[in-house]
Amino acid sequence: MGSSSAERNEGASPAAGVALHRVGVLLLRVLAALVFVAGITFVLLRFVPVNATTACLLYLVAILLVATKGGIVESTFASIAAMMCFNFFFLPPVGTLTIADPQNWVALFAFLATSLTASQLSARAKRRTLEAESGRGEVERLYSLSRALLLTDAALPVAKQIALRIAQTCECPSVALYVRGSGELYTAGFEGSNVDGKLHEAAARSVEIRDEASGLIVTPIRLGGEPIGSLAIGGGAFSDAALHSLLNLVAIELERANSQRAVTQAEVAKQSEELKSTLLDAIAHEFKTPLTSIKAVTTDLLSASARPLEPHQSELISIVDESADRLSKLVSDAIQLARIEGGTFGLNIGDHFPRSLVIGALRQMKSLTQEREIAVSVPDDLPLVRVDAELIQLVITHLLDNALKYSPPACPITIKAHVADKKVILQLSDEGQGISEEEQAQIFNKFYRGKNEQHLKGTGMGLSIAREIMRAHGEDVWLSSHPGRGSEFSFSLPIARGAALL
Repeated sequence: MGSSSAERNEGASPAAGVALHRVGVLLLRVLAALVFVAGITFVLLRFVPVNATTACLLYLVAILLVATKGGIVESTFASIAAMMCFNFFFLPPVGTLTIADPQNWVALFAFLATSLTASQLSARAKRRTLEAESGRGEVERLYSLSRALLLTDAALPVAKQIALRIAQTCECPSVALYVRGSGELYTAGFEGSNVDGKLHEAAARSVEIRDEASGLIVTPIRLGGEPIGSLAIGGGAFSDAALHSLLNLVAIELERANSQRAVTQAEVAKQSEELKSTLLDAIAHEFKTPLTSIKAVTTDLLSASARPLEPHQSELISIVDESADRLSKLVSDAIQLARIEGGTFGLNIGDHFPRSLVIGALRQMKSLTQEREIAVSVPDDLPLVRVDAELIQLVITHLLDNALKYSPPACPITIKAHVADKKVILQLSDEGQGISEEEQAQIFNKFYRGKNEQHLKGTGMGLSIAREIMRAHGEDVWLSSHPGRGSEFSFSLPIARGAALL
């Protein structure tokens, strides 16, 4: 209890000191106003004898001067003092606070009402002038701050730059800024205070924290109604409108910095991807020439016209021949992927029958499908589709190659097609182990292979190439799979203009 009481006393003492100081200043100003009225009375009585009318006008001028230089409290006391002096020294009987002529009572109260009204109007005009000058100064500072914030470099710590510009432009001795998204925090001029905790509290609870004793304001920064950070200002005088405008400027600048950072990161990522694609294309082409030579030699050695080889020699050469085929396919996939990602390939669009595309792809895969059952259910009377035949056949070969790898040899692979939503839908299904829901989100990523299928031959590029080819056509490829029940890959083909729909 003693500790909390001490804390309350320590917290209350600065506020009490400020209040006492303000009261003392006000008393001095009131005393100065009374002395001014007394001085005028002394001059009028000793050095410049005047009649009651002239004295009344001079008192009114004095009250207006007090109201102009001071405020409503000083001018009110000055009005009462002037009325009493005017009654005592200038209205008969002089030297008393009584009035002999009833008309002088009317004149006295008219003088009091006039002096009070004039002092209030003058004080109000002065207050409005001060408010206008203060508002103009705030607008000028906010304009200067908006120009200064345009120079913020998104590559450097944003919170520090904004806080320093606020301190310099708005002449604030203490400024702190917390950015909620990045966790960035910069504090200047708040030595020994718990402003960090208040910044986090204001941002988390979206509430404003004020300490009148120290002049500290901690307020959340909102964008779209959501708090994106908080700002602490100590020793700065801001109206509510100016503070709101300041927070809007900071919110806009934080959003602009985030946008600039995102654009920069995207540009860097794009350049990195283009460089990677260029290098991959160059390396793949360098592999092509020696692979062609190796393939020519192995084919010649394994041909019937070549000199008979020993069994072990024939086996070794067959291994080299198969490895050359595999490496050649990997290089071809890499070249194709590099061209797709680099945007260097174009579409040779034409009108084609869906069945001819499937038959052409199967012809290319003949060596791999001789010992597998491939069930084709693609009607001859499907409408023409407008596609790049070579690339669509490449999509089919990649999907078929994937099905051959991931399904048991005894299980058939089905290729079927139908019309739906004014498109031809091609579907290729197998009876393999299926793909888990977790892996389905990654199956089209480059170089991704099933977690439990790493022993299978493959590059992990086939499905990624198929997806990019379909996207180039403005279409897409998707997967439907359940563990233990196989997988079905589907992709849509745009129907040629004028083609008859079934």
